[in-house]
Amino acid sequence: MRKLLFVFLLFFSCHLSFSQVHLGLFGGIGNYQGDLINSAYIGKLTRVAASITGEYELSSKLSLRAGLTFAQVAGDDQYNSKDYLKLRNINFESNIVELSMVAQYYTFGFENRRWSPYVFGGVAVYHFNPYILTIDDEKIFLKPLSTEGQGLPGYPDSKPYSLTQLALPFGAGVKFALNDNIRIGAEVGLRKLFTDYLDDISTNYADENDLRTERGDLSVQVAYRGDEVPGGDPTYPAKGAQRGGVNQKDWYYLTGLTVSFRLGSGGGGLFSGGKGKYGCPKVPL
Repeated sequence: MRKLLFVFLLFFSCHLSFSQVHLGLFGGIGNYQGDLINSAYIGKLTRVAASITGEYELSSKLSLRAGLTFAQVAGDDQYNSKDYLKLRNINFESNIVELSMVAQYYTFGFENRRWSPYVFGGVAVYHFNPYILTIDDEKIFLKPLSTEGQGLPGYPDSKPYSLTQLALPFGAGVKFALNDNIRIGAEVGLRKLFTDYLDDISTNYADENDLRTERGDLSVQVAYRGDEVPGGDPTYPAKGAQRGGVNQKDWYYLTGLTVSFRLGSGGGGLFSGGKGKYGCPKVPL
């Protein structure tokens, strides 16, 4: 019995060894898609993104990857291609903190090749908090202002949105193995969201007087900014006038470069001369 237990523990520790774990870093850019943007990448609205990841190899082609990501996203009507949306003059920025777990599949693996494309998909939890910047670079956070009447009396269909939400991350990339223990690559990852309020705009304008009564003058000033641009309408829109497009949810996506380091040794494959991948010893029963 002790011998069987010893064999089991040896097998377990061998197959869950550090040699199967890669610690990784991602650095790149964060972008947003939603009511304020209708182009994939706009230079002046591109922000930074960075991640630290841990990848566990289930096989030569399949792995699980956990990640902690910090990203920034931004949107602004002035970069919209539609003139009437430019006159709406709404913008936002947000920091995003994300925890994710994805399955990652390598097309080739690294046993006989130096490089491999891969795809990934999974689930994530992220926190956001949209804001605008004043001319003095002070942040005005938008959720407390209920810009579309969220949570106000008389707006039963407009509920306050949560700043912590679920997302479905997925994407693709390619990695190149410098040796058994170091890999570099490039990746694009998209996040399917279940909210249309990443940018604090989704449905219709609330009544100007309702906002002023419940949230103050600042809420009115932030909810409608068309009077701030040349050619804009100085009159606050009527209650129920369209402000955003509720039928399409927002997205954010990350593009960048990766580097990963194997913890432990015994990579095997292309660079090891055909040795066993994890160097596990044979134990006779």
